[in-house]
Amino acid sequence: MSLINFKRILFLVLLCIAFLPLLATAQEHIGRVVGISDGDTLTILDDRKKQIKVRLAEIDTPETAQPYGARAKQELSRLVHGKTVIVKVRDIDRYGRTVGRVYADDIDVNAEMVRIGAAWVYRKYATDQNLYALEKQARQNRGGLWSLPEAQQVPPWEWRQARR
Repeated sequence: MSLINFKRILFLVLLCIAFLPLLATAQEHIGRVVGISDGDTLTILDDRKKQIKVRLAEIDTPETAQPYGARAKQELSRLVHGKTVIVKVRDIDRYGRTVGRVYADDIDVNAEMVRIGAAWVYRKYATDQNLYALEKQARQNRGGLWSLPEAQQVPPWEWRQARR
């Protein structure tokens, strides 16, 4: 293979890699929820019998060992377990999970988790301004995790950082 051909192939490969996030963004998965890992991670089984692990985009829920962590998992399970959902893919994270907005029975599950006080808006990644309004309302209503004593209302990203 000549050096020119190698450079062309390398250029095409790099170009394809550069456009992968754009392809992932336009993608959508439909499947039945077969597992809940925690308050912001679920597994669906698509029509090809492929399991896809999904991390809910733009939100973060308490870790399992945190106050309200088990309850956040229960709330996500109540909303989606056993149901057919649509996942609008935003990205693939560093753990290989699909990151997306999840919809079940015409409910935006990501937004609903924030609305009921089971999740924080994940400030580092959130782009949907409506989520901030939902979080503010949940705080004012002292719904979900916002009913905990203030000292226990530690955002998961801060809780994880403190344990590193």
